[in-house]
Amino acid sequence: MITISLCMIVKNEEKILARCLDSVADLCEEIIIVDTGSTDRTKDIAGKYTDRIFDFPWIDDFSAARNFAFSKATQEYIYSADADEVLDEENRQRFRVMKEAMLPEIEIVQMKYANQMRFGTVYNFDEEYRPKLFKRLREFVWTEPIHETVRLDPVVYDSDVVIMHLPESSHAKRDLANFHRHVSEGYRLPRRLHNMYARELLMAGDQEDLARASVFFQQSAADENRSGDEMLEAYCVVARAARLDKDMRAFCKYTSKALAMGACSEICCELGMFYEEAEDYEEAALWYYNAVYETQPALQRACGGEIGLEGLIRCYQALGCREQAENYRRDLERRRSEI
Repeated sequence: MITISLCMIVKNEEKILARCLDSVADLCEEIIIVDTGSTDRTKDIAGKYTDRIFDFPWIDDFSAARNFAFSKATQEYIYSADADEVLDEENRQRFRVMKEAMLPEIEIVQMKYANQMRFGTVYNFDEEYRPKLFKRLREFVWTEPIHETVRLDPVVYDSDVVIMHLPESSHAKRDLANFHRHVSEGYRLPRRLHNMYARELLMAGDQEDLARASVFFQQSAADENRSGDEMLEAYCVVARAARLDKDMRAFCKYTSKALAMGACSEICCELGMFYEEAEDYEEAALWYYNAVYETQPALQRACGGEIGLEGLIRCYQALGCREQAENYRRDLERRRSEI
């Protein structure tokens, strides 16, 4: 059976820390809590479960804090958890079975992260795999009988453990402020973070967040070293910001650029909202239809489903076309039942 170090970074989690630790503490041989500046009883609560509590000055870098926590681990594997995660009894048992049967060559275990779409969290799926358990020291192995090479790709196991994500509130404002701070200091977002920043803005950002991010994404849209996908993400953000700011020149510019690339559900929804606000319901319905049935989402899955269909329902109700509105309502209900 493998041994596990639980590693957590926390700040002001007195309301939920015990709930998390109660669900996982007895599954781990070691608990490491790294506090990044709590002003409540977080460390007192953590002290009931472990004496391995460390302070780490917050430097606006989650990776730095997690690396520090991992550096304190001493067991074979490291389980990385957040305070708003909970394992119910069924998944505690799955975790225990997995721990007892773990093959030594497995280096990363993925677990299903569930309940993601509550509280404005910025995910397109309510359940998806995330890497959660990591082998602390990697063993390099030679492979192939001739032209031998060292295996570089980790051995990953997709487990059946489901972690419930139960946040007290949305972290979007915190995350968006962090994104803005880093790009303002000249940090070039890699492709993954570019996508996440754009997605978080569309799914959880308000007009102020979008306006503040608009300059960065305008620069990104003009950056020849960005991929086509990144440019389309930038167009989506800037078009949304321009519509909310009623900057029609910028709105036309970036929606046109996106349409020239082949469009996406988000841009079609933006055009639908623009024409709906102008009370041109026929034109708005055309773009909402394109969002749902003729294009694919680039960032926000709901634009190709719920958001577009709700727009179609509103438009056909405004036009007095009750039968068509009802048809789209049935499609909306069907899709919701399948989630």
